[in-house]
Amino acid sequence: MLDNSSMHLARLPLDEQLGALRELLTHNDVLLDVLQRSATLDLPNWYLTAGCVVQTVWNSLTGREPTAGIKDYDVFYFDDSDLSWEAEDVVIRRGAEVFGTGSSAQVEIRNEARVHLWYADRFGVSYPAYTSTEDAIDSFPAGTCCVGVRLGPEPDRWRIYAPRGLSDLFGLVVRPNPGRAPREVYEAKCVRWKQEWPELTILPWT
Repeated sequence: MLDNSSMHLARLPLDEQLGALRELLTHNDVLLDVLQRSATLDLPNWYLTAGCVVQTVWNSLTGREPTAGIKDYDVFYFDDSDLSWEAEDVVIRRGAEVFGTGSSAQVEIRNEARVHLWYADRFGVSYPAYTSTEDAIDSFPAGTCCVGVRLGPEPDRWRIYAPRGLSDLFGLVVRPNPGRAPREVYEAKCVRWKQEWPELTILPWT
């Protein structure tokens, strides 16, 4: 039986933390369904990542419903063979078909190879091109959220990317990740997260 206390999980060795992460994520049936459906799309270098992953863990550790506070489910992939919007739109439309029946999730599918093409128009500053999906996850404004999961190649095999480890996630600590993400994005996210999960410890931008 998993000891779900936050501090206990934060102090586990990494290999045991990976097993604990998988167990906590299985509490969210919607997330599991998104993982399984995403795997059928056969997207290159894909991950389910960002808020839906870390917030499922926060919910599990704080006794909330598994889907509480989760706005959407982000599926990232990386395909630099065709950077046109039309190519990405084909994938998004395929995803809409896969998630259109029997799924309650709001799923956002995005090709991370294209982010630098639209970032300046949306946020007013230029942005270097990502080199992989992992590179995109590395750039999240909160290091705590730098976690991605996917299934495959075997159906019961989980692949987990967590470049900054899992101790902050399990310890309910939100740590900034200064780099490419703007400070104001981090601080705006933290305001919402603290309102939804007051148990979080928010560390200031440095």
